[in-house]
Amino acid sequence: MLRSLMAAAALALAAPAAAQTPIPPGPRIAVTAITQPVPTQPQFTLVDGPVLRDGLRTRSNGRIEVTLASHAERNLGGAEIIRLVRAGQAEIGAGTLTTLSGDVPILDGIDLAGLAPDIRQARRIAEAMLPVANRDLERFGVRIAAMYPFPAQVVFCRQPFTSISDWRGRRVRTFGNSLVDFFTALGAQPTSIGFPEVYSALERGVVDCAITGSGSGAAARWPEVSTHISDLPVSWAVAAYVVNLNWWNRLDAPVRTAFEETFREMTDRLWQLGADATRDGIDCNIGNREACRIHQLAARPMTEVRATDADRAETRRIFEQVVLPGFVRRCGARCGEIYNQVIAPISGVRFGG
Repeated sequence: MLRSLMAAAALALAAPAAAQTPIPPGPRIAVTAITQPVPTQPQFTLVDGPVLRDGLRTRSNGRIEVTLASHAERNLGGAEIIRLVRAGQAEIGAGTLTTLSGDVPILDGIDLAGLAPDIRQARRIAEAMLPVANRDLERFGVRIAAMYPFPAQVVFCRQPFTSISDWRGRRVRTFGNSLVDFFTALGAQPTSIGFPEVYSALERGVVDCAITGSGSGAAARWPEVSTHISDLPVSWAVAAYVVNLNWWNRLDAPVRTAFEETFREMTDRLWQLGADATRDGIDCNIGNREACRIHQLAARPMTEVRATDADRAETRRIFEQVVLPGFVRRCGARCGEIYNQVIAPISGVRFGG
């Protein structure tokens, strides 16, 4: 485990530092940031801590002091982040768009199940949608400062399977509306279970399969209670850092520029980490010791099931015919228009044919 963490730290810190705008002396700026679900996640330990907290403290000579905490440390579920930041209880918060979309439905359209087959396309969609998302969010008194992914969301199962069609009839732990639509269309039985309870649900057979990030499953020891893992990215759990708009607008120009530069650096590191951690999570889960550098090596290796062309074609069909219409039905006609204007040119799938 120590070897994995050291290697991961080297990966995360290898990126060259961008040119940084000097921060002039001035009054101390105290910032509360509540970011990742748990403090052991690589996104928290390798990016939020070193770049957001320590980096800003160093480059400001101690003027900017970020108090960093995870959702778990503040006893939060994640859905409260926008309201928390809007109320000024934290200047910066982060959460997955699926979770935050209860307050701002358009956010769900950025990371629909089956939308982005690879992480490069996921990033293009996120960046294209950022101005649109901020137009809606600013009415709530917050704005997105950066978007980033978790590792690919893949399926872990207790029993063997050879294709996604084998998930028919199985009880699958899901989260978010579009994943429910996706697995329902496959003939599976979506089941909503909180992440901390999934291990025992798999162990006891309450569910047959569960979806999460490849690395998240490794960190939660899912290989102990499941045997097969798919390499098909169903979604990316794209997340965002949101900031309190009044606080952001009151910052002195050089200080706000420093935060913008910091978020740009974090964005690049986190998208790279999402790509690295996706394959690393699978390698750790299947017991590939040499390739397991970020997460924990499984004591009981799983079997990797590689997606076929037929699996990918079926995923795209379900997205086009079920997931996308379901999103527009929940979000409204305006969301369909925005999807066609902004996302369809990237995804190649239009709403309404």
